[in-house]
Amino acid sequence: MAIKLYDLVTAEENRAFSPFCWRIRMALAHKNLEVKIIPWRLTEKEAIAFSNQGKVPVIVDANKGDKVVYDSWNIANYLEETYPDKPSLFGSAEAKAQTIFVDAWNNSLFGVLVPIILYDVFENIDPKDQPYFRESRESVFGKSLEEFKDVTEDQINNFRTFIEPLRNTISQQPFLAGEKPNYADYLVFSNFQFARAMSPKKLLETSDPVHTWREKMLDLFDAIGRKNLGFN
Repeated sequence: MAIKLYDLVTAEENRAFSPFCWRIRMALAHKNLEVKIIPWRLTEKEAIAFSNQGKVPVIVDANKGDKVVYDSWNIANYLEETYPDKPSLFGSAEAKAQTIFVDAWNNSLFGVLVPIILYDVFENIDPKDQPYFRESRESVFGKSLEEFKDVTEDQINNFRTFIEPLRNTISQQPFLAGEKPNYADYLVFSNFQFARAMSPKKLLETSDPVHTWREKMLDLFDAIGRKNLGFN
């Protein structure tokens, strides 16, 4: 039976953009688990009210009595523990411990990325979500979305400098996890997929090893990442 995944999309159902959902889409594919994607939008809170919170990703596992799990890290751990017969998301306890560090670094990367593409996200989300998005994000950042519209070359260069640890790593091996990808790769890829889905800005030069890595990630699992609508 399929696991339902509530996934954040724009007005176009094949433009999924949540980095937190993308890491779970990749994790489910890694585990070879059947999944049914339920398109969800920011103002459709009632659709996930059964989870007793208001954010995605949320999964409903029909294989386990419609077990409900939310939060990407909780879901990843649930999948690993519930389906030990499927390919491991982490590889070992030691690798999982190192993934916690990757997750922390990736959160910082998200913080660098968001101001660069925030206005693009606003312009490309479902129009019915725009008032909510404006109110919630302006409350968080303490300024108008329009103040994020003009992005400087310094911001782009700062992003490219910030990913130097990623660049150094994948210059020496195919994936963060080594010869094959694991959840550490999916964590970091999810931010790049977020940017690709929602912004036309060129964050990576084609000569960048990170670009090469991203292209490989897009082609994984019958190219589920590449089939998602994107700008580049």
